[in-house]
Amino acid sequence: MKKTMSLIMIICLVFLLVSCSNNSSSNESTITVAAAASLKNCLDGKLIPMFQEKYPNIKIKATYDSSGKLQTQIEEGADIDVFISAAMKQMNALDEKGLIAKDSIIQLMENKIVLIVPENNTKKISKFEDILKADIIAIGDPESVPAGQYAREALTNLGIWEEVLKKASLGTNVTEVLNWVAEGSADAGIVYSTDAAFTEKVKVVAEAPEGSVSKVIYPVGIIKTSKNQDLAKKFIDFLQSDEAKEIFESFGFATN
Repeated sequence: MKKTMSLIMIICLVFLLVSCSNNSSSNESTITVAAAASLKNCLDGKLIPMFQEKYPNIKIKATYDSSGKLQTQIEEGADIDVFISAAMKQMNALDEKGLIAKDSIIQLMENKIVLIVPENNTKKISKFEDILKADIIAIGDPESVPAGQYAREALTNLGIWEEVLKKASLGTNVTEVLNWVAEGSADAGIVYSTDAAFTEKVKVVAEAPEGSVSKVIYPVGIIKTSKNQDLAKKFIDFLQSDEAKEIFESFGFATN
């Protein structure tokens, strides 16, 4: 009898351990998302919590920076599953190098390029050409920051890029540019409309003139070396859902 009870206890213990092991492994499914800095508020504040509520066994680890820096990290072999860029340029560059999973690139949404000034603007800046009235101009570094590349494109087409560059303070990402203007360290800056909407310390005085700048497309893609391709696709499918689109639009993005 004692032997039988001992055997039953051992069997129960084995089942318990196996169950715990399975639960532990299911809770350890993690995908790493590298996203443009301009998406941090939207993803961290709403979309990632929504996704994890829907799929509690899939954890999202997000990292944010300029799309150019994230591109470099992916090229250097960073352990990333999903890349969301603030421009097609970085995504296309990775795709051309064979670093993006085939047919995984989706154009998620659009943004707008705007000129901002501190809340207490005293420079009488009211249109893009007025940016030259500023003593210090905050712009993302065009070498790595898509917002800076769009800014350079618009200002070049307006014929004032070289003059602006003489007064420019180049940020490492669009969030840094926004903060400089919000703090009054710069008299004007060029950011995305979604960033400007996040703080009352700056005000938008103008959108980039029509025809002066390319469409601001945000693409998402799966990194070819990802070991979690199925989970990454599930996350991208979620980002294309109606509920996700509503969140994007509430943050000022335009979706299809």
